[in-house]
Amino acid sequence: MTDASFVLTTDFLFDGLTHRWQADMAVEVAEGEIVEVRKSTPKDRPERHVARLCPGFIDLQINGAGDVMFNAGPFPETLETMAKAARKGGTAYIMPTYITAGDTQYQQAIRAVETAVGTGMSGILGIHLEGPFLNPEKSGIHPRDHVRTITPHDVDVLTRFSHGPIVVTLAPETVDDISLRNLIGAGVVVFAGHSDADHPTAIRAFDTGVRGATHLFNAMSQMGSRSPGLVGATLAHGVAFAGIIADGFHVDPACVAVAAQSMPERLFLVTDAMQTLAGKTTSFNLYGKDIALDDGRLTDKNGTLAGAHLAMDQAVRNVIKMTGIPDTMALAMASTIPARAIGMDDQLGVIAPGYRAGLTILDNELHPAGTVVDGVLFS
Repeated sequence: MTDASFVLTTDFLFDGLTHRWQADMAVEVAEGEIVEVRKSTPKDRPERHVARLCPGFIDLQINGAGDVMFNAGPFPETLETMAKAARKGGTAYIMPTYITAGDTQYQQAIRAVETAVGTGMSGILGIHLEGPFLNPEKSGIHPRDHVRTITPHDVDVLTRFSHGPIVVTLAPETVDDISLRNLIGAGVVVFAGHSDADHPTAIRAFDTGVRGATHLFNAMSQMGSRSPGLVGATLAHGVAFAGIIADGFHVDPACVAVAAQSMPERLFLVTDAMQTLAGKTTSFNLYGKDIALDDGRLTDKNGTLAGAHLAMDQAVRNVIKMTGIPDTMALAMASTIPARAIGMDDQLGVIAPGYRAGLTILDNELHPAGTVVDGVLFS
């Protein structure tokens, strides 16, 4: 649907403002924005009626989908394929994620996103660079020989990005204070990840403006009785956000529950999806490592996890099952909270007049039935 204006009526609406469903609602969209949210009336056309409606899902960490990987093909057409495949899981907007690569190869990924955003490609918010400024001792599946420290040239490149938000995952213990402050001061959304930071270092990073932690619990210093680490700092800080991979493999359900209870307004879902998502691929090569999909799990030959085979709607249903939280809270973790985490909560994550028309359409079992991306309906 590409109408300049239309109305969607719904049995139940979650608007992202309160953790409750509103019955028999109508959302009017015009020129890519939400112009009215109200009780539905008999005048509203029934062919645009849906079971459930919520703010559009936002995936801040997605490496590939639809048989393509951003690292393998850092081009606009790759991003278009990824966004289309992600929509099958109800995701309206993605932050395509480019992981550690040699030298300044990430600059090609930046140019691809600049082109995509500049030409109005549906669903591309900006870019997430996961590395290469990581701790090599926590590199995980990232190629260790490409992990390196940040340079003034890197800072200059990253702070000049102006085509939407840019998220940079780095290990704060490996980055000098001046570089970190320059990144944050220029509006780069910095997350701590692949890090062995001790608790004081992590707290200092959050107090400096590091926004949160990437894939909480994975590839980071853990919480011990006398060494809270990055995990403990994130849970207790009170302001820091965190993404979490709720696929049942990356994080034990009990840990997911602890995080959800500890930071209910700061924890958000990510897929960390690879090219197998919504594709036909069951194996691929990642920087010389053979990665295989087996019973929903992506690993190399040593059993190291290599991203996830996970759609956002499945993550929502998983986190409800793992934690027992209300379904509206899980939906907020896929929409409202990630928008807040990257500073876009004045545009997305809420269904209210003046917001961009980003919506996810669901059935009563929380399976996706379509998305609206800036006023365009995909079903």
